Amino acid sequence: MPRFLVALLRLIRLLGHAARGWWTIRRRFAVLDAPTRALLVERWAQRALQLLGIRLVVRGPVPQAGPVLVVANHVSWLDIMTLHAARHVRFVSKSAVRHWPLIGTLATGAGTLYIEREKRRDALRVAHHMAEALRAGDRIAVFPEGTTSDGRGLLPFHANLLQSAISADAPVQPVALRFLDAATGEVSFAPIYVDDDTLVSSLWRTLCAPPLVAVVQFGEPQSAEGRDRRGWAQSLHADVLALRGEASRLG
Repeated sequence: MPRFLVALLRLIRLLGHAARGWWTIRRRFAVLDAPTRALLVERWAQRALQLLGIRLVVRGPVPQAGPVLVVANHVSWLDIMTLHAARHVRFVSKSAVRHWPLIGTLATGAGTLYIEREKRRDALRVAHHMAEALRAGDRIAVFPEGTTSDGRGLLPFHANLLQSAISADAPVQPVALRFLDAATGEVSFAPIYVDDDTLVSSLWRTLCAPPLVAVVQFGEPQSAEGRDRRGWAQSLHADVLALRGEASRLG
């Protein structure tokens, strides 16, 4: 079948899957407990990756329970779905996502915490809510680069949101994400979402790509051990960089 038709068929199936997720959140989530909602989010994300032609590989100590703050590199809109498929976490995302058609409902239903990036002081408010959620035993994930990169390097980590783990005395767990060509094992840049990319163009490029493998490489949880948030951010940057190297291999 021509690749264009394969991509179109994937898109139709993915939109149907997204619509079913939207319906489940709007109609069922209000009466479900948190563990059941988390399990449904995981299963929805796993199926979404399958519909995109992406095989999921998860390595390392997957966080079974909270509290834990997961920090990851950020290359694509696909990162959130991939991490959800590996283990449901509550993400911190820019406030604009809340108002995106369909996606906003899915993100909010998955427990997303929203931050207004244009307001520097809003990070303090979000860090406070994150600390409360960590004390309640939640799993939360952030992308400390603050934006997506092309996957060739790793941008400096912003330290502000790490204050939540320090305040809650919660562990932080580094994780690296990589998307690989399933046939060659080489890093694939099809899902990247940077510069002039739009969500539509990145999605279509992913749909048209040959089969991919999404690798989620978890590192060991760690405590602050007296480090301030800036020192901890620098150490975590090195940890994620090392894990990214491990995630670049299929074997």
